[in-house]
Amino acid sequence: MTDTEDRPRKPSREEKRQMKSAARLYAVQALFQMEAAGQAVERVRAEFETHRFGAVYDGAEMAEGDADLFRTVLDDAVMWQARIDQATDRALVARWPIDRIDPVLRALFRAAGAELQNPKTPPRVVITEYVDVARAFFPEGKEPALVNAVLDHMAHEMRPEAF
Repeated sequence: MTDTEDRPRKPSREEKRQMKSAARLYAVQALFQMEAAGQAVERVRAEFETHRFGAVYDGAEMAEGDADLFRTVLDDAVMWQARIDQATDRALVARWPIDRIDPVLRALFRAAGAELQNPKTPPRVVITEYVDVARAFFPEGKEPALVNAVLDHMAHEMRPEAF
């Protein structure tokens, strides 16, 4: 056996992209679970990394997520939650404050807002990725369009230099 056979294969560029997308979806689920069950970030993070990343349910394998991105989004969403919620409120119509919207959307805006804080990820990537997450949760609804509009507003406010 050669040295290259012992080393794990590096993920391709497309596999890395899919792992990042999966991490974003898991981050939204984790933030939702934290709010719904009143659980701490450490507990939820450990549960997802141990039992959800790559898990098999009813014969279907869950995607492997980018653990570093998952942790960063969770930690930043918790750390910056007040700032993110305020930016979300400003992006929503005045009569729909963040505490009145669907809790999945609230989790999604918090995850996306956390990534918008990071200058390494272009805002357009954040918007596109989280609109796709919204489509996964609301395939028939108008929520993806709402997510697009709110995140576009938040991105222009939080990262005007990127436009």
